[in-house]
Amino acid sequence: MLQGEFTESQIKVLEQFVTTATGDVFALRNLPEVIKGALFSRYSRSTLGLRTLLLKEFILNEDTAFAAIAGKQADGEGQMVAIQKAQNFYDRILDGYGDDSIGELGGAHLAVENISMLAAKVIEDSRIGGSPLEKSTRYIYFDQKVNGQYLFYQEPVLMTSAYRDLYIDTCNHLFNTYSKLIPPLTALIEQGFPKDPAISKGAYTAALRAKVLDCLRGLLPASALTNMGVFGNGRFFETLLQKLACHNLAEMQEIGKNAYQELHKVIPSFIRRADPAHKHHQGFAQFYETMRSDLRQFSDHHGRDIPPFAEPGVRLIAFDKDAVAKVGGALLFNYTSGGLLELQNYCRQLGEEDLARLLEAGCAARENRRHKSPRALEHAEFTFEILADFGVYRDLQRHRILTQERQPLTCNWGYYTPPEIRGTDLEKEYCDAMDLAQKAYDTVAAELPEEAQYMVPMAYNIHWYFRVNLRALQWMCELRSQPAGHVSYRLIAQEMARRVSSALPPFEKFFKFVDFDGYELGRLGAEVRQEAKLKGPQ
Repeated sequence: MLQGEFTESQIKVLEQFVTTATGDVFALRNLPEVIKGALFSRYSRSTLGLRTLLLKEFILNEDTAFAAIAGKQADGEGQMVAIQKAQNFYDRILDGYGDDSIGELGGAHLAVENISMLAAKVIEDSRIGGSPLEKSTRYIYFDQKVNGQYLFYQEPVLMTSAYRDLYIDTCNHLFNTYSKLIPPLTALIEQGFPKDPAISKGAYTAALRAKVLDCLRGLLPASALTNMGVFGNGRFFETLLQKLACHNLAEMQEIGKNAYQELHKVIPSFIRRADPAHKHHQGFAQFYETMRSDLRQFSDHHGRDIPPFAEPGVRLIAFDKDAVAKVGGALLFNYTSGGLLELQNYCRQLGEEDLARLLEAGCAARENRRHKSPRALEHAEFTFEILADFGVYRDLQRHRILTQERQPLTCNWGYYTPPEIRGTDLEKEYCDAMDLAQKAYDTVAAELPEEAQYMVPMAYNIHWYFRVNLRALQWMCELRSQPAGHVSYRLIAQEMARRVSSALPPFEKFFKFVDFDGYELGRLGAEVRQEAKLKGPQ
């Protein structure tokens, strides 16, 4: 059957599942992920067009249980039963290609609710193939109670240990302080930055609330419950599930178990290797545990004499001094017939003025930060080491096109006190809560260091590193320095741009949309613009 030679009845059938039965460009619709993934798998090794393939090998093939899975009468329960019945068919197709990228042809939206902020970071650490969205500490008050209890994770090891009461009392005290300081801090900031008559009350109130909650989020413990939405392909979820199952903390294992159970209902063929009974998962688990054990043993022996990094802020610890010539050669590559090595050697011989003109040609036309620079910038890489509060890490960690790793949460490196609180009557209560949390953490961490992380307030500093190319760094610094951003991560983004510009001055021109200004009510401009959009043209 040739594409385009469908009968009238076939066109009616196909139009339920494709956006057009005649055009060369079309989208799929009304198809479960397992069918879409298997269909695209077959598509890569077939002479047939996708619609012909869909009709011939899926709709008309009894082995696929297509009508039960995707038909008009298919309901949720019946669809799941049909998918299970046809599982061998789909697994045979997906396994038959022996390519892990097949796992990227199907995806799912997963909601993960009532998990700790610590767990949210573990999930978001799986970067490629997934898009997470987490409940905001800026727009949502976190002092709500359910049945008279603040919402924080009841870590099972701690809850059955001698530290149970200390854990609960510490978390409750942090939440109480957070809740107690909201009204006086709101009044204090409102007094310092009264509403401009030209600004609407709604925009001002939203910006004021964001400012207050940005200041106080540091009081929230890592155990505070949050919600997440995650969209990912099958390959992403398979890897995530394996990592969660191998994690030392009970919460991660439970999330992994529940996520596998629910994802198995919608994309079973794509996550089958994450089944604890599957040989691939068992092999991964053995590798992961052996690796961790060996590294821990080596670290215990050799790491004790290495001085800790305890200076808050950003330091640039590695970069290629030859990066300017490498980026220049890569910029020219697409416009000449020269080899990359020869072009980069040529750029090494260029004078400063000509090299500057070449780099300028690669960025002069950018009119805003959304005009993404060419891939040539990826030839320059930088490694940053950062010590900043956990709240900053939560925001910056979400950038996926980079290599990153963090050390465990502790209370060892000090904490961040917002300038709006310093020197006011509120500072003592804030600092008292931090000191109380540190004493509790020190007590628990002596025996249960991993579980003690749940007690650490977000204001305490955490140590991590980024290895990132210039193109991704440009995007991150320009995005995270915008006026609406949290003041703490704005400073980190600004400093990263400064460090690179200082180390390699010719690259400074690539950071022209980094905002180095300071703002008192950073969200105000964004709230005004959003309000105007909602109102529409006047």
